[in-house]
Amino acid sequence: MKNLLLFLFICFSFFQYSFSQHGSQQPVRMAMMGLSHGHSPWIFNRKDKTDVDLVGIYEPNTELAASYAKRYNLDEKLFFTDAKAMLDAVKPEAVLAFGSIYAHLEAVELAAPRGIHVMVEKPLTYSLDQAKKMEALAKKHGIHLLTNFETSWYASTEKTYQLLQDKEAFGPIRKAVFHHGHRGPKEIGVGKEFLDWLTDPVQNGGGALVDFGCYGANIMTYLMEGRKPISVTAITNTYKPDIYPKVDDEATIILDYVDAQAIIQASWNWPFDRKDMEVYGKTGQVISENKSKMRTRTWDNPEEKTFEVRPDEVGVYVDPFSYFADVIRGKIKVEDYSLYSLNNNMIVAEILDAARKSAEKGETVFLGR
Repeated sequence: MKNLLLFLFICFSFFQYSFSQHGSQQPVRMAMMGLSHGHSPWIFNRKDKTDVDLVGIYEPNTELAASYAKRYNLDEKLFFTDAKAMLDAVKPEAVLAFGSIYAHLEAVELAAPRGIHVMVEKPLTYSLDQAKKMEALAKKHGIHLLTNFETSWYASTEKTYQLLQDKEAFGPIRKAVFHHGHRGPKEIGVGKEFLDWLTDPVQNGGGALVDFGCYGANIMTYLMEGRKPISVTAITNTYKPDIYPKVDDEATIILDYVDAQAIIQASWNWPFDRKDMEVYGKTGQVISENKSKMRTRTWDNPEEKTFEVRPDEVGVYVDPFSYFADVIRGKIKVEDYSLYSLNNNMIVAEILDAARKSAEKGETVFLGR
């Protein structure tokens, strides 16, 4: 009898384990809210992945929706012109916001009360008031609210953070310089539906300042482990008013931390695409030329060292949708002030909000503690 009971217990434990493992591997039901963002094709180019099941797409522009259906051979039943109707019909676990920056708030307002997790394209928002509303909704309804930056997938970003933990070699951060941008959205040929809101002061909140200023603010907040700057000073220009009459195409943002400074150079005027950064500590420096190529120097090793770093070496997800799915399934935890985190991106929103005000007023804006 004891042997029978032991056998039944082992069988029950095995099936319980198998069920829990199988359940944790179920694809996350995700829906899209908007297709106008130039990054929206990313989700359709990962058909070899099984961790996400795309169950619905909200896009009010029927012409744009039809073009995506044709390009990616999508079932027309996936598409909705009413966001509420889509959420109620397909009941996703999570949504991806691929519309304008201004539309991020609406996505959270609709999703959060339904218990649906949200990941928006960078930045979270450009308005501190909007950010506070989004944060309150996420906390009230217990959802994940993440922000996706391309530089979060870069091995060099994470390697920089890891290297700077060695205070003995590099010392505390004293200065960081971020270069992000390209020749301009029209110049590189983004789609009309993307360009229309990207160059709109309401839908995007600004031009290069918002579009590319957010990268440096996000990474610097991570490197400073959640410390806010005490002040923000920004200068914006429009060098191409014939192309961008309503928004800036050039921005420089200075963040003052009292014991450190960050200079964020966001531009739609670079001759070549740029996503690189320089971080200087008291006794060493870390320079990232791109997502993998890096250079370091320290007082102890003054001869410059050049090397390549791979995502697997530093534990970086190269697919944001896999990251989102694993967060939802509880496989990983979003660390405080890490690149995707709400805590980090609330500070980014505050920096961007202050930068716009600084540029408008021509004066430094001091942040509340």
